[in-house]
Amino acid sequence: MLVDPSGRKFRYLRLSITDVCNFKCVYCLPDGYQCTHERDFLSLSEIDNTLRAFAYHGIEKVRITGGEPTLRKDFIDVIRAAKDTPGITKVAATTNGFSLKKNIRSWVEAGLNSVNISIDSLDPRMFNTITGHDKFDSVMSGVHAALDSGLDSVKINSVLMKQYNGAEFDYFLNWVKHKPITWRFIELMQTQDNLTFFNKNHISGMKLRERLINDGWSQIQRSKIAGPACEFAHPDYQGRIGLIMPYSKDFCASCNRLRVASRGDLHLCLFSEQGISLRDYMNRETPEALIAELARYIKEKKPTHLLHQGMSGATTNLSMLGG
Repeated sequence: MLVDPSGRKFRYLRLSITDVCNFKCVYCLPDGYQCTHERDFLSLSEIDNTLRAFAYHGIEKVRITGGEPTLRKDFIDVIRAAKDTPGITKVAATTNGFSLKKNIRSWVEAGLNSVNISIDSLDPRMFNTITGHDKFDSVMSGVHAALDSGLDSVKINSVLMKQYNGAEFDYFLNWVKHKPITWRFIELMQTQDNLTFFNKNHISGMKLRERLINDGWSQIQRSKIAGPACEFAHPDYQGRIGLIMPYSKDFCASCNRLRVASRGDLHLCLFSEQGISLRDYMNRETPEALIAELARYIKEKKPTHLLHQGMSGATTNLSMLGG
């Protein structure tokens, strides 16, 4: 198993397969996707070697991310590759949902266990303002299709922002009252290009936590392969609420995930200074060399990010690594 100098064990891989996205979310790609490099994204064989190397080291869960991962024509083949990797017990994906309704059943048949869908507003007009696309109805239809598809879990991700959807928190709570779904709120994070936006729109996750606890919500225990969200349940609600609070105390203490970017760089943290290129090792006939490199580089993982000091590392926008 991969264990870093802080004693943290890693069972969860976030694998980005493209940094291209077709939405223009105000907190991520407000000007749309800008290609500054060749689109030489990981091939299916490189992905397969990567999955086998991480699984050898005890990774049990893989989340396929982007950009928007479903834009890749071989997205369903990536799902199959993950599902067929010995040791991988859960295959998840994160999507903006634009093609969810059309494709979710074929993805489930290929081996997808869980999906997270990005929806930042329940108001179609605000959804359009945030994403740059009038796709609210089709995305919500995709959510309902996902709930009917046999997936183990369906979750929705939202970034709350003061000047946009910050007043919608009660609407989100009401929505999960009669639906078996987890709605997760991701605290807006500072990146290299969004300081002014961050200062105007950041909402503290800890304040949301206080609100939930005061309203009778209880935090539930996190599984060993779960992501960073603190999930809360309420006896009067079918659904749950999740909070991802990177600015909270000891957020990094429970870190159990590593990231591989779409062109083969290992990121020990979302906010690391730079990625570590592993692509040469991904191209070998067998994963042994990559297995050895992973064991070596895990020793370089730092105990915490430096977001509290305004240092976001090399992350210019979240589509780089899929969050």
